[in-house]
Amino acid sequence: MTTATKGANQMATILQPESMKPDVRRWTGISAIAVAILMAAEFLTASLGVGAAPPLSDETALGEFMTGAADATLLVIFIDTFLMAALVVFLASFRQLITRARADMQWVADLGYGAGLIFVAVTLVGDAMDGGGALDTVKQPADGSVIRALTEGHILMFGSIGCVMTALVVAAAGYVSFASATLPRWTGWLAFVVAALNLLTVPAMFNGTSSTDPFSAGGPGVTALATFPFLVWVAIVGIVTIRGTHHHAMRRARAAAAKAAPDALLPSR
Repeated sequence: MTTATKGANQMATILQPESMKPDVRRWTGISAIAVAILMAAEFLTASLGVGAAPPLSDETALGEFMTGAADATLLVIFIDTFLMAALVVFLASFRQLITRARADMQWVADLGYGAGLIFVAVTLVGDAMDGGGALDTVKQPADGSVIRALTEGHILMFGSIGCVMTALVVAAAGYVSFASATLPRWTGWLAFVVAALNLLTVPAMFNGTSSTDPFSAGGPGVTALATFPFLVWVAIVGIVTIRGTHHHAMRRARAAAAKAAPDALLPSR
């Protein structure tokens, strides 16, 4: 047997399939914390660089606004793309976390996972429409009518449509949190509160597109009552899960030490 073959065999022995399995709890926590960091960066960028848009009926002012806010808008979309990618990792990890604990709860976990993927898809389409309005101003005069049409489309995606999907995600997550006992019960109650807040904002689609009316389709109320609480819930679940990973590791270490202690007292042969 050659040296290279021996080395390959030794490496295969070291890298057993069990050691290659990713830690679901750790990845749930890491992805959730990534969501929280990206959410904070997106909020600061939007607050400082974009600001409140003028009424959509004033297409001239709308074109001037988007011309000044184009770079910041594109940066927000850039950040949001990575935020959605981290959210997909979180949704997949959370689903696996639940199904490991309760295989009979898989259909509920799949329901939340599927709704979460729809939410991500709807958000990315909305981002593309919002980005289209920003690109309309790059190296060319802004067309207020184009920006208005794109804005009216993505307002519903970011608002009422996304809120229904978000409510389904967190309601399913809250249910399986109670059923599987993988997370503290208070996180399940928090999920139900977030679901209720999202459903509360759905009727905003009937109240116009004013960016200053908190309860309009394009108002700040949707962000404050629906989107922000959902992402905060994701971050909280991540922190709780990472702490749970640490406690599980400590329990395994204590169990191994307790098992090794009696063995050490046995007489040697």
